[in-house]
Amino acid sequence: MSQSHPVYARIDGPVVLIGFGSIGRGTLPLIRRHFEIDADKLTVIEPDAGKADMLKREGVRHVQKALTPENYRTVLGDAVEPGAGFVVNLSVDTSSLDLMKFCRELGVPYIDTVVEPWAGYYFGTEDNAARTNFALRQAVRDEKAANPGGSTAVSCCGANPGMVSWFVKEALLTLASDLGRDTTLPAARAGWAALMRDLGVKGVHIAERDTQVRLEPRPLGVFVNTWSVEGFIAEGFQPAELGWGTFEPWFPENGHRQEVGCRAAIWLEQPGANTRVNTWCPTPGPQFGFLVTHNEAISIADYYTVGDPAAPEFRPTCHYAYHPCDDAVLSLHEMFGSGQIQEEHHILEVDEITSGIDELGVLLYGHEKNALWFGSRLSNDETKDLAPDQNATALQVSSAVLAGMVWALENPGAGIVETDEMDHARCLEVQRPYLGPVEAHYTDWTPLTDRQSQFPEDLIEEEPWAFRNVLAG
Repeated sequence: MSQSHPVYARIDGPVVLIGFGSIGRGTLPLIRRHFEIDADKLTVIEPDAGKADMLKREGVRHVQKALTPENYRTVLGDAVEPGAGFVVNLSVDTSSLDLMKFCRELGVPYIDTVVEPWAGYYFGTEDNAARTNFALRQAVRDEKAANPGGSTAVSCCGANPGMVSWFVKEALLTLASDLGRDTTLPAARAGWAALMRDLGVKGVHIAERDTQVRLEPRPLGVFVNTWSVEGFIAEGFQPAELGWGTFEPWFPENGHRQEVGCRAAIWLEQPGANTRVNTWCPTPGPQFGFLVTHNEAISIADYYTVGDPAAPEFRPTCHYAYHPCDDAVLSLHEMFGSGQIQEEHHILEVDEITSGIDELGVLLYGHEKNALWFGSRLSNDETKDLAPDQNATALQVSSAVLAGMVWALENPGAGIVETDEMDHARCLEVQRPYLGPVEAHYTDWTPLTDRQSQFPEDLIEEEPWAFRNVLAG
């Protein structure tokens, strides 16, 4: 069946993709589909020699090099043209901040999906506070404050972080409508923060359940995932981290507050991918998730803060609550149990997945209607019809990159921005055709619902949504 796809803009000059993993492979056809570009100015910078034949078949120039602190200005400088084109950073082990600053020096639009450090940072840094996403994000926010305006650089624009920030705004408008409140679109950050406060929202889970499966059992010694294994392992070993709300009646014994910047987050002395939380998604209902650190946990808590950051009147709790595909769960158990990172990594290809969806949304809780989940419930079968070379998880990311690129081209002098600061309606207008069913679901469930009581737990009965209750043991 033939489909017509809107062409959003012409991009004059080189379009450079840094990295060509599962997300890069999925983003490339969307760029070709939705932008008018010069084919001979499309470049991928990717160190993997195994990608050379694939890129040659695609007719894409391949610069087979790993960017490093020593060479990135030369290698990237040779691939771009000042004041033109676009740099799309989808790599690991490259400093998002350094690449962003260099692109802005040259006046080249830039986008990434995460604040990534140079290779070795995650595992070579002994100070856990320095390994947090708060620290990585704060460096970008400091750069934004020091150098406002200028060439647009979109920070952290994937599915999450990224798309979920747009979902939070849609969920707030949905909740306001269902409660009979004013649904006038807030004009700025202060209005959105006041709306969340006035609706009684205490916090947000980025609640995800990936049910994609294949017929072949996971082999021992192989880390299997539906997206970047290296990226998941790196963030999984970072400290568990969350935006910390003003309603919380308890503070974790191994928790640490941040004393600089927006102060919106805390971190725990334990790895996020080994920290379980209670959460809820439409398909499974109540479920466990992993409290993996993510940029959006901090940016959302920061964006919706009312008052002085050091002593706010209102701030929501916010964190990721991620149940990856079953093969990834088994891979995590094996990795943490053995104390060894598997040498072999495998990303599930679209054609080997036999069933399942990636159900990714935001769970706004604590208000009059208890909890509202709003998000995408995209299946692998739908993904095959919507776009090539990616599973459902990858398409939620690559379509957000597409939306962020469109917004950046339409707002060329916006400076450094996060997705919370962008026009969510415009971004979802671009992205929504790739998201499958986007739905709102209310639930009466709380972390205390049907809580098993055979063993003693120090729970807070008078505040069902307290983080003490969300923590699973």
